[in-house]
Amino acid sequence: MAITSTPITSNAANSASNSPTATNAASLGNNFATFLTLLTTQLKNQNPLDPLDTNQFTQQLVQFSQVEQQMKTNDQLASIIALEKSASSTAALAYVGSTVAVDGSTASLKNGSATWSFSVNKPATATVTIRDATGQTAYSGSFSVTPGQQDFKWDGRSSNGTQWPDGNYSITVTAVDASNQTVAVSTEVQAVVDSADLSTDPPTLSINGSDYTFDKIKRIVRPT
Repeated sequence: MAITSTPITSNAANSASNSPTATNAASLGNNFATFLTLLTTQLKNQNPLDPLDTNQFTQQLVQFSQVEQQMKTNDQLASIIALEKSASSTAALAYVGSTVAVDGSTASLKNGSATWSFSVNKPATATVTIRDATGQTAYSGSFSVTPGQQDFKWDGRSSNGTQWPDGNYSITVTAVDASNQTVAVSTEVQAVVDSADLSTDPPTLSINGSDYTFDKIKRIVRPT
């Protein structure tokens, strides 16, 4: 096991034509044509001695224009949303196979190696305890740590040298300063993204058997 310290770094035309927006647009066009026919008929048959108020016609034309513009805006927004979903799916697929860091305490021990990270804001003495899925303590030890991010790598051996089998292990880190005052500790894990679920919105990434959205990923780690 080892601790290293690093600085803190904070579808096609048919589908479109059958869409609700396309249907509403066609209906709006038909209604507008009907409105113009009625307007023309009213103008032709109005009483010359008592003409109709043209301001009302103007207001109705403006209202139709506003509705038409709103329909176009909704159509454009739908296209933008579709593009964003496509981009999110593409981005999710790009993560598969990458090693990432996420907040958490459970990491996978594979081939005798598991890695966690934790951060403290002042010099402290940290006690690290690692437990298996059943809660049994696999390792425990104390170390002096410096402010910033600490990378803790475990070789799968207990304090007495016993080799533990591959599997999921959780870490607990407590720390105190020179005055024996508790120091806050945040933990994260580094793991490979096993798969991406594109059926959810937004897409989720499977990491160590748990699902995470993009905003939970703190950084991508280059393989060493």
